[in-house]
Amino acid sequence: MNDLDFGTRDKRGDWRPKDPLKVGPLLDFPWSPIRVLKWLPEYFLPWNLIFMAVGAAFWFYLTPSRETLQTLSWEWPLLLLLRNSALILALYGALELHLYVRRGQKNRFKFNGKFPADQPSNVFWFKSQAIDNALRTFGTGLPIWTAYEVLMLWCWANGYGPWVVLGDNPIWLAAFALVLPLIHEVHFFAIHRLIHVPVLYKWVHSVHHNSVNPSPWSALSMHPVEHLLYWSDILIHLVIPSHPLLVLYHLQITGTGAVIGHIGFDKVEAGKEGAVDTHAYAHYLHHKYFEVNYADGMLPIDKWIGTWHDGTKEGDRQMEERYKKKVEKMNRGATEQS
Repeated sequence: MNDLDFGTRDKRGDWRPKDPLKVGPLLDFPWSPIRVLKWLPEYFLPWNLIFMAVGAAFWFYLTPSRETLQTLSWEWPLLLLLRNSALILALYGALELHLYVRRGQKNRFKFNGKFPADQPSNVFWFKSQAIDNALRTFGTGLPIWTAYEVLMLWCWANGYGPWVVLGDNPIWLAAFALVLPLIHEVHFFAIHRLIHVPVLYKWVHSVHHNSVNPSPWSALSMHPVEHLLYWSDILIHLVIPSHPLLVLYHLQITGTGAVIGHIGFDKVEAGKEGAVDTHAYAHYLHHKYFEVNYADGMLPIDKWIGTWHDGTKEGDRQMEERYKKKVEKMNRGATEQS
């Protein structure tokens, strides 16, 4: 495929799409039902449908019986850790291998024209972004993900929480499942904005932002405190009537789904003329500019608070104007205190 049919590349080799990013239409005003209907397939396909399918496979085939889950031990939590790790190794590893190690589509559709491996840095363990990111993913990311899963399944098995029977409440559970990606987006924005507070950014979130040019392994490369916050949205299932199937679906959205914003390519080519849209650009811009797109754009939260960047040169101008006003405000405050 010719990526220049879909976007432009600057002198540094960085690619950007021709069309500006748009926030999801569900709560964007003026409201358009036609736009919502056109957006719905994008909401489900391919990612959320894949996450539900994986969550269902995990629940029906790779989760121990309720009787086993009632008693904490080493065996079944270890099983969950191994199956979660195998999934991430297979998916993240395949994307990293194809796009960044073998460079199977070179830099076509790549937002940042350079590859992290060509720029070793002391901010990473062993001066390697890929090694550093993978070690953090498996060192604390997957254990904390699995710890939350163990907690939720143990609570369900022992009747702690407002759990409901799958077959007795299909309409409620279907409705809850439909809004889970939106719930995740709201929670992600809230904790993401929190850890951009200077003291938390310095000691916690900066670990993730070391990957200015992210790749798949960057997705879950975080400080352990950020991992704890990131997966805490799963606790909503102890407050709202739910079922473990939805817990596992939710964990796929947060865990496996984290890779979406970190692929680093706008499209992953499939054959000579086919490609899968990644929807990664909004979060890539956050890694590039730090103070835009705290959410992923499915809900217009950044648009409401003035931190939305649509990927265009006009978006660059608006961002620079916001930054200029912020610096002027800080300077005025410093002058008044002196």
